[in-house]
Amino acid sequence: MRAVKVRWHRGTASSVEIDDRSTTKRGGIGPSFQAMTKFHSPPRRFGAAAMALATAFTAVACGSDADNSAAPAESGSHSAHAGGSSAPPQPLRAGERFVGLKMAEAYTPAPPEGGGSDEYRCQVLDPGLTKTAFLTGTQFMPENVAIAHHAIVYAVPPGGAAAVREHDTKTPGLGWQCFGGTGVAGAEVEEGDAAWVDTWAPGATETLLDQDAGYKLEPGSLLVLQIHYNLLARGGKPAGSDRSAVRLRLTDGTPQTRELETWSLDAPVDLPCAADESGPLCDRAASIVDVTKRFGAEVGEMADRQVEECNQGGVPKPGDIQTCDHRVEAPMTLFAGFGHMHMLGRALKVELNPGTPKAMVVLDVPQFDFDNQRLMKLPSPVEIGPGDTLRVTCTHDAGLRKLVPQLKKLPPRYVVWGDGTSDEMCIGIMVVSPRKS
Repeated sequence: MRAVKVRWHRGTASSVEIDDRSTTKRGGIGPSFQAMTKFHSPPRRFGAAAMALATAFTAVACGSDADNSAAPAESGSHSAHAGGSSAPPQPLRAGERFVGLKMAEAYTPAPPEGGGSDEYRCQVLDPGLTKTAFLTGTQFMPENVAIAHHAIVYAVPPGGAAAVREHDTKTPGLGWQCFGGTGVAGAEVEEGDAAWVDTWAPGATETLLDQDAGYKLEPGSLLVLQIHYNLLARGGKPAGSDRSAVRLRLTDGTPQTRELETWSLDAPVDLPCAADESGPLCDRAASIVDVTKRFGAEVGEMADRQVEECNQGGVPKPGDIQTCDHRVEAPMTLFAGFGHMHMLGRALKVELNPGTPKAMVVLDVPQFDFDNQRLMKLPSPVEIGPGDTLRVTCTHDAGLRKLVPQLKKLPPRYVVWGDGTSDEMCIGIMVVSPRKS
């Protein structure tokens, strides 16, 4: 069992006045987030990061395979999105204001080299914040709904802003290709150096908590907008340009405003090759060596580290279903959550105090959809604290490898934790607010 204590950062919110604006390619400052989770176990690569509330969290894999270029060759098989514009915003509540951010210029997506019909493009947005504020809602507003498959907005704190600007500067054209994250070392969600603040899929709208709560944003950071452009309807050919926008909902907050944070609950991944599959990477040790080669020792060590911390006896348990218990060590309130896996994910669940009279399911994703990993609000907030346990359970299916275009051309493998599309993850991400008692 992992003993986990959520670490939070407090400060005084100040007034800030901002008008709608477009962005410049390399300018800007914005919200600042820090990794919020402190684990009493060996350091873990996936840092918990704050995110704004949105109806759909269409997460993508947390990195690309070295042999897969910057984007998958085809769109995923889990679902296909039809075009649809964002719904009108819900009315502003007392003390709130909208801040509109637009792409610096129109961009015309193109298929990746080597074929395919998808491009993942990251671009810098400049909120222009000069003082602290609370983020209570975020909504992506697509311009060209015919090609916008989904989008993710990341907040990069001041420590990673220089790296983002440098990467943007040295990349020709508007923005840069990226898959699964910002694609910039020192500004990645997996490292705790950036945060999800919104994810959009067609038809998505804002989700606003009834409670007085939001994410504290500090000056000195950038937003990175990743848009997944799908050209499948045009046979992989260009389908016009796009100049989408993002709308932030900000407030100065009050002394009673609850600060929202996120808590990442992970479990091992030990998915053997299917019975009718064979090959050198069907060996667990060989697969870990391959992950290490593609992403470095820190990622390669995760498979064994998670087994040691989560499994009784510290030995791997090959199979479709994996679990891990996380012991709560600080008082907090659970508000919402969502699950994150890659393309072999089938189901995910987070349970509070399993096997006891106080048992409760706080996050249930019985039919996981890689293309629609949406945030789910709890029916009512749940108070937890020291003595409580949260168990995350994930179900993966190696048989999906033959159905997913991104995977079916790759050699079969024993799947362990990793950042690539052919690797997997198991993470329940809970939206929480710390309490003093």
